[in-house]
Amino acid sequence: MDNRAVRRDLHRIPEAGFQEYKTQQYLLQFIEQLSEEHLEVKTWKTGILVLVKGSNPSKTVGYRTDIDGLPIKEETDYLFQSEHEGYMHACGHDFHMTIALSLLEHYSGNQVKDNLLFIFQPAEEGPGGALPMLASEEFNAWKPDQMVALHVAPEYPVGTVATKPGLLFANTSELFIDLIGKGGHAAYPHLTKDMVVAGSHLVTQLQSIVSRNIDPLDSAVVTIGKIEGGTKQNIIAETSRLEGTIRSLSAESMTLVKERIEAIIKGIEASFECEASIDYGSNYYQVFNEATLVERFMEITRKLNDISVIECREAMTGEDFGYFLRDIPGFMFWLGVNSESGLHSSTLKPDEAAIDIAYDVLTNYIDTITE
Repeated sequence: MDNRAVRRDLHRIPEAGFQEYKTQQYLLQFIEQLSEEHLEVKTWKTGILVLVKGSNPSKTVGYRTDIDGLPIKEETDYLFQSEHEGYMHACGHDFHMTIALSLLEHYSGNQVKDNLLFIFQPAEEGPGGALPMLASEEFNAWKPDQMVALHVAPEYPVGTVATKPGLLFANTSELFIDLIGKGGHAAYPHLTKDMVVAGSHLVTQLQSIVSRNIDPLDSAVVTIGKIEGGTKQNIIAETSRLEGTIRSLSAESMTLVKERIEAIIKGIEASFECEASIDYGSNYYQVFNEATLVERFMEITRKLNDISVIECREAMTGEDFGYFLRDIPGFMFWLGVNSESGLHSSTLKPDEAAIDIAYDVLTNYIDTITE
């Protein structure tokens, strides 16, 4: 397998969640070329499950990759830029899939004792594919006993693996708030219910949630990243819309933040005589690494030459792999890819040398735990 060629093929065809039709077709065509002696394949929506049967299995080890892209216009200087206007693999899912395919190719021809389940999961970036996949008949027919996944990390050099026991990624939720009042002429504000003013007050009040409700030893974020309201400078706005994100280091704090948002919005409705609606969009559960498994992984990986294993801090990033780990013990780790631009950037350029590093790390780990 030419890892770089596969990665570049996948980079050209980023697709939205649950619309990864070309991606699924590409993956299936690759899988069809492998030895079928020990393989079974199922599809679920635009995702794929591949079981590699072990020689004498006592457990099933799951390896998950995400397959969707992001609605970002690519601005790299690649000769293999995205062919889908307005979409890009700006979160490294092209890397993730390539690594999974390289592992699948290896183990299709090198059977180990235990079963391996390769999970090509759609819609990680939204609306969220992990939770419905977990509930599917296809997944539960082969439900693994433990799970592993990785995520590229632009800030770490190639050859670095970073992870930790316990919480790695935060609980996250999207936040969309619509306010509806009464528009009118700017000269007659007393006849209107101004939703630009209401929205402005709401943004300010939301900033008090973390500072005055969350334990300082815990952590949470409420960010409003976008406000829309009004049509012209002399027309009072009938509606406004706030879009943002919530992140927390505990599930309890996420619940508390949402309760406070809803209480504040009720106050806005009363104060400005308007109506409000909330949509939490995609919600992702925390990525919580099972200590015994991740410490064993770190121990095994430290023995490899030229690999640096770092115990990192938790991050406020979100990943729906957390739903798998809520039900199945396992872990996720960061893979250093040394890019000047960060995740979700239109100029992200991860170093392809990291693909071989991931292959070496993961085959060494899987071989060790499936002996």
